[in-house]
Amino acid sequence: MKHILFVCTGNTCRSPMAEALLRKMAMERGVEVEARSAGVAAMDGMSMSRHAEAVLRDHDIDDRLMSKSLQAEAVNWSDLILTLTGGHKQHVIRSFPQAADKVFTLKEYAENDTDVLNDMAELDSLYATWEVKRSLGQHLSDEERERLIEIQQRMPSFDISDPFGGSREDYDLAAAEIRTAIERLLDKLESLHSS
Repeated sequence: MKHILFVCTGNTCRSPMAEALLRKMAMERGVEVEARSAGVAAMDGMSMSRHAEAVLRDHDIDDRLMSKSLQAEAVNWSDLILTLTGGHKQHVIRSFPQAADKVFTLKEYAENDTDVLNDMAELDSLYATWEVKRSLGQHLSDEERERLIEIQQRMPSFDISDPFGGSREDYDLAAAEIRTAIERLLDKLESLHSS
């Protein structure tokens, strides 16, 4: 069984919606996963936002999730950590560098477009080269810098919009983004399991 941890900021909107939606959608498809969520700036024990609860009720989900701050226990428990934005991903990697190889944004991990996946791999390689050169007091070559900028400009956003403080419609839009990414995530998990 795969253990998946969703991470956002306060763990009252996006990550609990992702946790509950994954649990329900995986059960409907017969995919064995266990889901949790946490926040990089969460206060333990806060209720989910009322709009997030309403969105989940519309999906026949009656979970009453309470916020949890991101802790080492949850990081160690997880096989996969899916953040809701690139900023959350960087925060998790900085705080738990030993977990870097299992941290992705939800949309990034669920991505299935070959061109985008190739760009992501090349971008990761360029970032790694940049870090090595920077540690040696060197700079990227002009060609490397131009290629980095070129790929960055055409990459899609892997962030799920933040509905915090917004209208019910903002929550519906965020939930739709999450649901679409979870469908792709489940497709990927099924294909990994069958191979």
